[in-house]
Amino acid sequence: MSIQFFSNLSKNYIEILEDDEYYDITIEVGEDPNVKIFHAHTIILCHRSPYLRRALANKRNNNNSGVLSHIKLPNILPEIFQIILKYIYGGILSLNEHDTLEILKVLIAANELLLNELVDYLQTYLIEYKVDWIEQHFELTHRTSFQYNNLLELQKFCTSFMAKFPEKIFKSLDFTSLPEKSLISLLKRDDLQMKEIEVWDHVLKWGLAKNPTFIPDPVTWTNDDFKTMENSLQYCLPLIRFYNLSSKDFLEKIHPYKKLLKHQLYEDLLKYFLDFESEPNNNFLPPRNGKLDSKIVNLNIISLISKWIDKVEIESRFASRNELYLPYEFKLLLRGSRDGFTPDKFHSLCDNMSKTVTFIKVKGTDEILGGYNPIIWETNKDWGETKDSFIFSFKYNNGIFKDGIMSSVKVINHAIIYGQRYGPSFGSDLILYGSNKTKDYDVIYFKLKDYEKEIRDREGFSIEDYEIFQVIDL
Repeated sequence: MSIQFFSNLSKNYIEILEDDEYYDITIEVGEDPNVKIFHAHTIILCHRSPYLRRALANKRNNNNSGVLSHIKLPNILPEIFQIILKYIYGGILSLNEHDTLEILKVLIAANELLLNELVDYLQTYLIEYKVDWIEQHFELTHRTSFQYNNLLELQKFCTSFMAKFPEKIFKSLDFTSLPEKSLISLLKRDDLQMKEIEVWDHVLKWGLAKNPTFIPDPVTWTNDDFKTMENSLQYCLPLIRFYNLSSKDFLEKIHPYKKLLKHQLYEDLLKYFLDFESEPNNNFLPPRNGKLDSKIVNLNIISLISKWIDKVEIESRFASRNELYLPYEFKLLLRGSRDGFTPDKFHSLCDNMSKTVTFIKVKGTDEILGGYNPIIWETNKDWGETKDSFIFSFKYNNGIFKDGIMSSVKVINHAIIYGQRYGPSFGSDLILYGSNKTKDYDVIYFKLKDYEKEIRDREGFSIEDYEIFQVIDL
C-alpha cells in the first residue's frame, strides 16, 4: 500500500523557498526601475523548468570558480515571478488571488520558462472561466496567443471566436493588423460566419495594408503591382471559396483582380459563372458552414431547402446555385442504411425533435423525395397541425439536381401524420408505414391530397435509403 503525503511535502518545499540560508543562485527579475533579486536552489529549478536547466547549465560551464550563480529574467515582472516560484517549489497556484490580466502574464512567463503543465492548465482555465474577459480584451488576448507558438489552445479559441462573431471582433480589432498566421487560421475555418464576398474584401484590405503605397483601385496597378500583391496574398488566395460567390460578385469584385489569380483558376471560374451546366473543378473548397453528413443530397439541395424554410426569394437560377444559402446546421438524426428502415427506429431517434427535414432516395430512379416538419414528431395523437410544412422532389444525377418541386401544405390540420407504425409521413400524401413497427416499411407511396402540388407522377415507390436531419440555427 502506497500513501502520498503531498500536502506536507508542498509546505516543506515552500519553506525551502523562503529560507535564505541554503540558496545557491540569485535571479534578477524585471527591468529598471522594477527589479527584484530572488534567492533559489539550482537543483529544484533544473528539475522543474527546462528553460532554467539550460540557463544554469551555461552558467555552470562558464563559471568554475565556485561563486554564487546569477541569472537575469528581464521579460518577467517580479510579482509574476513570485507566483511562478510558488508553483515551482510547492505546486501551488491560487488564481482567486489574482485578476485575469495577471493570470495572462503568468501564462506568458510559464511559456517562457517552458512550464508546459502550467501553460496547458492556464490556457484551459482562461477559456473555460474567463470568456467575458477575453471578449472585452480580445485584441490583447489574440495578439498574445499568436506571439508564442506554444499557446495553441488559446490560438484555437481566438480563431474560433473570430469565426463565430466576426462582426463583433472586427469592430474592436484592426483586421489589417492580424499576423499572417492568424489570418490563415481564420480563412481555413469552415464555420467562419461571413459571406464569402466579405471574406474576399477583408483579405484585399489586409493585402493593401501590407502595401500602403498602393492606390486601392486596381485599374491603376501595374503588372508589377499585381505581382507584389499576389506575393503578399500567396497563402490567403487558395483559401477563398470563389465558387460560392454570386455571378454578380464575381463580375464586380473578382474580375477586376483577375491578375491576382492563377490563369487556370480564373478560366475555370469564368466558365463556371458563365455556363450554368459547368461544375467546379475537383479541387474547389466547400462552402463555409458547409459540413454535411449525407449520402443522398449535396449542399446545393440543402441551400434550396433552407431558402424554402425561410421563404427566401430565389432571384435567378445563378443565385440559387452559386450563392449558397446556409444559415443552418443540418444534424443527422437517422440514416436508413445505418439505423434501419423501421417505424420503431424512426420514433426512437426522432420523436420530440422539431424542425426536421426528411430526404428519401427512390430506388431505381434518380429521384429524391422528402418533406420539412417544423413541429415535433410524436405518437400520442393522429395528426400534427402546422402551416409551414412542405414536401418536395428533385431529379438528381451525378451531383446535379434538376426540376426541384416544392409543395406547401394545403390542409394545415392534416400537415403531419403521427402514429407508432408511421415513419416520417406528411399528410395523406407522402406515406411511410409499417404494418409491424419493428420491421421495414411495407406501405410506401405518394398521393396528392393535403398538399398543393404533385411532386411525382406515380404513386408507389421503394426506398433505397433515407435520411432525417434536424435543422439547427447557427
